Amino acid sequence: MAVTLKDIAREVGVSVTTVSRGLAGYDDVAAETRERIQEVADQLGYHPNLTARRLQKQRTDTLGFIMPTFGPRFSDPFFSEFLAGIGNEAAGYGYDLLVSTHAPDSDREREAYARAVRGGWVDGLIVVRTRENDERIETLCAHEFPFVAFGRTDCNCDFPYVDEDGAAGMRLIVQHFIDLGHRRIGFIAPPPGLMFGRYRLRSFLSTMAANNLETPPDLVVEGDMTQRGGAEVVERLLNLAERPTAVIAGNDLMAIGALNRIQQRGLRVGQDLAVAGFDDIPLSAYTTPPLTTIHQPIYDIGRRTCAMLIEIINGRPPANPHILLTPELVVRESSGPPRTTN
Repeated sequence: MAVTLKDIAREVGVSVTTVSRGLAGYDDVAAETRERIQEVADQLGYHPNLTARRLQKQRTDTLGFIMPTFGPRFSDPFFSEFLAGIGNEAAGYGYDLLVSTHAPDSDREREAYARAVRGGWVDGLIVVRTRENDERIETLCAHEFPFVAFGRTDCNCDFPYVDEDGAAGMRLIVQHFIDLGHRRIGFIAPPPGLMFGRYRLRSFLSTMAANNLETPPDLVVEGDMTQRGGAEVVERLLNLAERPTAVIAGNDLMAIGALNRIQQRGLRVGQDLAVAGFDDIPLSAYTTPPLTTIHQPIYDIGRRTCAMLIEIINGRPPANPHILLTPELVVRESSGPPRTTN
């Protein structure tokens, strides 16, 4: 026979109402009593009716993550790390994680956010890869729906976020190559409209200018954040009459694609042409040669973003709702000084 709240109440010597509120963690039940109730519940093998509990609290105990991705397959290791951080942190607090995927800035993505706001299927959302004039954030702010973003944006509302200083990270990479002697550096930029892409591109250009180095327009090409995209667009840099001596990509996947294509062209990465990425996904340490990059603690960012969201859902304003992390340059064998002849 299943153990009931009445059984626990009889054993502890309190009312059924006290047991119910104690198991739900309400502060009007003394901490010592709550501990005793939980202890007896565990001893008796009590398993709560989660549906009933959630209806009572008017909560789902579920967090939502609408992942922006193209195509039917999910293959971005950046999101694998980020999701692991969110999921493990959520589980530690007793929350489930509901994930859906939609093409960014699509009608289906907009519909998914609208359903989340009005449908009550999640208690809060995590927003990633923020955009210029981000409609998602404007919508969530307008409806006062709980959310935390991984990234900043230029919307006219104050919102909680965790981000890494991408501009500072790009300065580290560019200056690293300049200090090695590179003067003609190519950049594979993320797609337009992404805030982190804007920070990284602007920082690339400003760091070059601060070192009195020109960046001709043909040295900046646009990729799509994938390995295939990096391999395709680096061809434009390699086919220039005066090709760059170093290439920086806006993320590691594009850098890895570029690295592979450079090698297919018979060039030695790190000797004939230097390459660097951004993010430090696990794969970047195992390319041949290993990839110089900027370390983002992606797993930890997912964890911290999730913890902040749970605080907000439970009515506890976070001590610091705007976290900007300091980047770290990771130098590996894909970077080296330029050859004397090109």
